[in-house]
Amino acid sequence: MALNSIEICAGAGGQALGLEQAGFDHVSLVEIEPPACTTLRLNRPQWHVQEGDVRDFSALHLKGVDLVAGGVPCPPFSKAGKQLGQDDERDLFPEAVRLVDECRPRAVMLENVRGLLDSVFDEYRAKIIRDLAKLGYDASWRLLNASDFGVPQLRPRVIFVALRKDLAGHFEWPEPNPDSAPTVAEALGDLMGANGWKGVKRWKEMACDIAPTLVGGSKKHGGPDLGPTRAKRAWASLGVDGMGIADDVPARDFVGMPRLTIRMTARLQGFPDDWEFSGRKTAAYRQIGNAFPPPVAKAVGTRIKVALNAASRRRLKKA
Repeated sequence: MALNSIEICAGAGGQALGLEQAGFDHVSLVEIEPPACTTLRLNRPQWHVQEGDVRDFSALHLKGVDLVAGGVPCPPFSKAGKQLGQDDERDLFPEAVRLVDECRPRAVMLENVRGLLDSVFDEYRAKIIRDLAKLGYDASWRLLNASDFGVPQLRPRVIFVALRKDLAGHFEWPEPNPDSAPTVAEALGDLMGANGWKGVKRWKEMACDIAPTLVGGSKKHGGPDLGPTRAKRAWASLGVDGMGIADDVPARDFVGMPRLTIRMTARLQGFPDDWEFSGRKTAAYRQIGNAFPPPVAKAVGTRIKVALNAASRRRLKKA
């Protein structure tokens, strides 16, 4: 059964791609950053991409859509920031609830950073659940690690799923598989050795674990590096120089610790190699660093699809 969706804060399309792989057709994608909008249009010309602030977007003309999804901004809840929550002007959870009220989808899927589960936000999460309950939805939160779904980095994300109360009993969270993620060497070895680098074999011996969480996608903190000092130390233990992003893979006679390329970081996020990113290096890496890994979105989206289709089949039998 064909299912459709609206996505807000779509970014470079990580969640949208995963939901597409799960069987959802996107009727509208809203994104405020021009380079990310260009990326979406570049990879999926058939998608209807609306460039602008989600606060200016109305879903009244999309009543009855199957799914409202999105990756609302993380800074209001991130441990790297001030964790201002609802007092942060970038908090868009209320806008997501507004859109749900406007179009009354069968399901909702939102993702954010692990900090959203901190005790300081207990009442905030409870309020969102109450607000959606008033609209007729049962909602729950779950912390999922990307590495449990085949992504070669830990990347813990909080996933929020709500279904209409008559459908909620059909939904089950995807089962994690901790052994599914390749190591950095397994994920990137072919790229690191693409120019015949003599040191690739030794590098693979160092890069024998999954990657730390990719960070560094913030506008505030500038250029394309792999994050703060602690993150750079973790990358160094895997034989990667985290001080920046390279323009190309190591040359044959390269000596030292290599840097990741844009394509490598995208692969570590679970993007396929044919997914292109618009803009210069900093803009492209910012899109990747902020992305929701497509395999995780696919896993959750698949379970939502199963729940919605199961409910539809049940209604057909009764009819």
